[in-house]
Amino acid sequence: MEILFVTTELAPFVKVGGLADVSAALPKTLKALGHRVTIVMPRFPAFEEAGLLLARRLTPLSLELGGKKHEVTVYDGRLPSQVDLVLLDAPGLFDRAGVYGDRNEDYPDNAMRFAVLSRAVAEIVKQRAESGSPPDLVHVNDWPTALVSKYLKDLGVKTPSLLTIHNVAHQGIFSPTQGSKELLSDIGLSPADFNVGGIEFYGQLNFLKQGIVSADAVTTVSATYAKEIQSEQGGCRLDGVLRAKERITGIINGVDYGVWNPATDSNIVARYDAEDASNKARCKGALQKELGLAIEEKAAIVASVGRLVAQKGTDLVIDAIPRILRGSDAQIVIAGDGDDAYVAKLEHAAEKSHGRVIFIRNAPEAQVHRIFAGADIALVPSRFEPCGLVQLYAQRYGAPPVAHATGGLVDTIVDCDSKLETGTGFLFDEPTADLLYATVQRAIAAFETDRWPVLRRRVMRLDRGWERAGRQYEHVYKSLVVTPGAA
Repeated sequence: MEILFVTTELAPFVKVGGLADVSAALPKTLKALGHRVTIVMPRFPAFEEAGLLLARRLTPLSLELGGKKHEVTVYDGRLPSQVDLVLLDAPGLFDRAGVYGDRNEDYPDNAMRFAVLSRAVAEIVKQRAESGSPPDLVHVNDWPTALVSKYLKDLGVKTPSLLTIHNVAHQGIFSPTQGSKELLSDIGLSPADFNVGGIEFYGQLNFLKQGIVSADAVTTVSATYAKEIQSEQGGCRLDGVLRAKERITGIINGVDYGVWNPATDSNIVARYDAEDASNKARCKGALQKELGLAIEEKAAIVASVGRLVAQKGTDLVIDAIPRILRGSDAQIVIAGDGDDAYVAKLEHAAEKSHGRVIFIRNAPEAQVHRIFAGADIALVPSRFEPCGLVQLYAQRYGAPPVAHATGGLVDTIVDCDSKLETGTGFLFDEPTADLLYATVQRAIAAFETDRWPVLRRRVMRLDRGWERAGRQYEHVYKSLVVTPGAA
């Protein structure tokens, strides 16, 4: 099959969250399974800064939205993975430092930015269909590309589309009017589309809702999260729309072992694997030295890596830090950026810790690898977590996770029994600082036993590669693609 994979993030070039890792790894996996995959996304400045070679098409793509013409320049390239790449450049829309905004503020014109992107993708598919060589399927991701499915249908294009929801909390909700402008018209939709069966959402425009309605199939990134988003508690007011779909398929994300593998990782001081993890102690000592921590092999390093936002349970970590320090000899490493209030509190906690808490606000990717390699325990206390990648990376690097039992965390972590004979991490039932602290203490107590190496070996041997997920996506694709001659 030929698949267009439409996204707004792509590791290592443009990364806000886990979507970037998925956008790099899944197309590569699908290509290895024999499919032709082209990633389509905006031409952000990071691509040029990285020196990626691109060929500019001589004829720009002309499209019209709400009576306004847009000239979109198309660039072709190829990634080191040999996956094809198409970048779309619209003047003034994507030549910015941020993907969705600056710091914690969204760009005010995001509706137009991603409407233009989505319409341009639909126009490309239409052109290819008219030339007799359409792709078999268009795979779009989250609200910024969700309108592709709507535009394909409006243009009369028969190519099916699949929408993957990576986080239903991010929906692309906009006021129908911006100043004196009618946004609905500006993005090329009609008053007939503004209804409960379309883009209308409590008097607003909701891009993700329209994508759910228009896409031929919807997937999300774990089986448990697929159930959660169809509930009133977890659906962020889209649960009814999601239940109306014939099927929501949950497919767990994987780990790209070409990038995240301590046996081959060039970012760490010494390589190791599940069968011989002796060099993990060297990685731990090297991390302690790098960060200015005391060189103490018997002190557990507890690491937290990710965005500093309420969803990720950052406030729970902040509240638990003093108790973890008082109740153990643990050293705490936190790497991430996000809410300024959380940043200030973490900086304060580090200052008061007498060198036992290290906070790194903008950790480069290579340092994140070293943190996983040196850590003994990883914290993943998310209030909700569609899939989660931190726990998968931590397991591969031999740092069993402490996690809230929700979403994809439930699907990828089995709670350890008291003797560490079974389990791949440590789970707690409710997102509270008290339960987080108690579970960290349980993990640290386990770390101090002679059974810890057995647990570490077990979690490192888990098969979290992308091939299984790739074949599940392949199955969904095939269910949507009508073969020639079929009735």
